[in-house]
Amino acid sequence: MLKNNEFQSKLLAEAKNAGFSEAEVYYERSASFHCTIFEGAIDSYETSEEGGIGFRGLYNGKMGYAYTEKVDDDSIGFLIHQAKENATILDEDDGTTIFEGSEEYNTHSFYNEALANVPNEEKIALIQSIEKKVLAYDPRIVTLNYCVIQDFSTERAIANDKGLSIDEKQNGLVVFVSAVAKDGEEMKTGSAVKMTRDFDSIDADAFAKEVAEEALSHLGEQSIPTKKYPVIMRHDASASLLSTFSSIFSAENTQKDQSLLKGKVGETIASSAYTLVDDPSHPDSLRGTNFDGEGVATKKQTIVLEGKLETLFHNRKTAKKDGVETTGHARKSSYKGTLSVAPINLYIAPGTKSKDELVASIQDGVFITDLAGLHSGANTISGDFSVAATGFHIQDGKIASPLKQMTIAGNYFDYLKQIEEVGSDLEFASGGYGSPSLLVKELSVTVDH
Repeated sequence: MLKNNEFQSKLLAEAKNAGFSEAEVYYERSASFHCTIFEGAIDSYETSEEGGIGFRGLYNGKMGYAYTEKVDDDSIGFLIHQAKENATILDEDDGTTIFEGSEEYNTHSFYNEALANVPNEEKIALIQSIEKKVLAYDPRIVTLNYCVIQDFSTERAIANDKGLSIDEKQNGLVVFVSAVAKDGEEMKTGSAVKMTRDFDSIDADAFAKEVAEEALSHLGEQSIPTKKYPVIMRHDASASLLSTFSSIFSAENTQKDQSLLKGKVGETIASSAYTLVDDPSHPDSLRGTNFDGEGVATKKQTIVLEGKLETLFHNRKTAKKDGVETTGHARKSSYKGTLSVAPINLYIAPGTKSKDELVASIQDGVFITDLAGLHSGANTISGDFSVAATGFHIQDGKIASPLKQMTIAGNYFDYLKQIEEVGSDLEFASGGYGSPSLLVKELSVTVDH
């Protein structure tokens, strides 16, 4: 954390002397390790560490921002000068103020000291072992096109002249492997990811099997007629779609007329099977936090309850504009950034049926396992999407043949209303988005022939 409290105190004092009516110091430091393996050897290896100070303050009623990587006395004058200049060029007061602090904060821990103490050599040995096991699983596994292990640790602190002083740290480990399976002239890829704070929880044999079987399962692809099908979106594909369209729930976007959910709070926007939750302390995600980018205490919140929109994501600025309380969703991308609005750990609440039970309910449908091209093929304002997909044909209640490259198309706002069943297999993807598998009444599916 920010050990130099003298620097912090001096900066806040100098800011007051310089005419700032309110001021805040935001500290952040991160470290990471990244290693890729190819044919048993290290293909790339990188460790990095970065961090700095973000400063913001009210000057003549306008919020000015500045940042620096250096924490020394020379930086104090620089930060104050830059923030003043920044505030001066603003056209008007945007209503932003410094937060005095919440009455109470959660004390969830998002840092595992045991993980921090694992030597990089052990992490490399693990990923080498996984690569070896994947290649040995089946002779049709011919190569791995991606085999990586990476970890991260971050620490951040917020202090201001209103008495707020909070800090926290977190860490995590991610393993991602993608394999290529070949049968004759046909080649298919399959991948798996493991995210954890517990190094010992990674079962190399089980993970290697998951990667290999995912690749092998797509061999022998077939085609089906183009039409609308009932669709099961596997948990990871569903999480990808949620991530892409999560911005529709941002009050920042509704206030900019960039979301069709403007004015919809209190209305039904999805099927009764759909409940959307943001839980900053969910144990299955690596994005936990006890406070947002403004220092507001975070808490578990229901965004959509059984189809009804309960709230949007708010920071203090958007909440003031809408006449509501902040939801603790102020996002600061780094110490260099300004404030925006974003979820923390956003997920679709699981139901009670297993994935197999969802599949068993369909006579002729499609099981989607992966989506590609979401950023170019999805319009978050209109809700329209047309994206490449990978998956399987469902016949007579069972997953049958893998399908050739396909395109699925629809509208996300209609999609939310067509969710008929929600599975029990909730899993989180990277970025803090989670979902179980979903049974959707119908989507337009076009399969290559």
